[in-house]
Amino acid sequence: MLTLEEYEKLNPHCELTHNGVNVVYATPTAFTKWRVDSLFQKEPITIAWIAGFGPGEVLVDVGANVGMYTVWAAKTRGARVFAFEPEAQNYALLNRNLVLNGLGGLVKAYCLALSDEVGYSELHLSSLQIGGSCHSLGERVDFKHQPMNPVFSQGCVAARLDDLVAAGVVPPPDHIKIDVDGFEPKVIAGAARVLREHKVRSLLIEVNQNLPDHMQMVTELTGLGFSYDREQVAAAERKSGAFKGVAEYVFRR
Repeated sequence: MLTLEEYEKLNPHCELTHNGVNVVYATPTAFTKWRVDSLFQKEPITIAWIAGFGPGEVLVDVGANVGMYTVWAAKTRGARVFAFEPEAQNYALLNRNLVLNGLGGLVKAYCLALSDEVGYSELHLSSLQIGGSCHSLGERVDFKHQPMNPVFSQGCVAARLDDLVAAGVVPPPDHIKIDVDGFEPKVIAGAARVLREHKVRSLLIEVNQNLPDHMQMVTELTGLGFSYDREQVAAAERKSGAFKGVAEYVFRR
């Protein structure tokens, strides 16, 4: 039997080495360890996309969870990252991961949801699992826009990326990653000015191709001069299971 003091000192973590660079992730639960174990298999297109970043380029990571890709981009590519994660437990572990990797000078994380409206709201949680996902902002719906019964509704603050850039909180980004389980079009709507007026080079967005508002978002982005590779989307698309039809789209211009 461990004493409480001994348990607290365990601080379980996993280390990965990439091109001579050590990347550390805190793994207080089996699920957070699974996130490390599956880093290269879960979304290989995201890892490949990050590999194209240059040192000092700015990434806005919307729906950063515990910081798997935030940490990877900053540690392996030297990117400056502004990460947004409203779920309390994920945000806490995200910051712990920043400390473990000495990334305080490259990454700033905010316990905020990004959307198309500003103000106080609720984040409806699908579970209380650290590293969990499929939470919803404001509306009690799941990633398919179907009604959900949250296990808990957490207080939350929402902001628009347009306002954060205009206020100088976030510099104009080179790259934007958006993975917010069905609410991606709202994030894009709240970033309309940034996408129109600033030279965002690429976006990686989780798109649910079963939802009309998601496909309308794709059309709007192509209207702004972004393009995507249909073969890349087809390779990333989930072919079965609960997430059938969901795929990461990489937009470039």
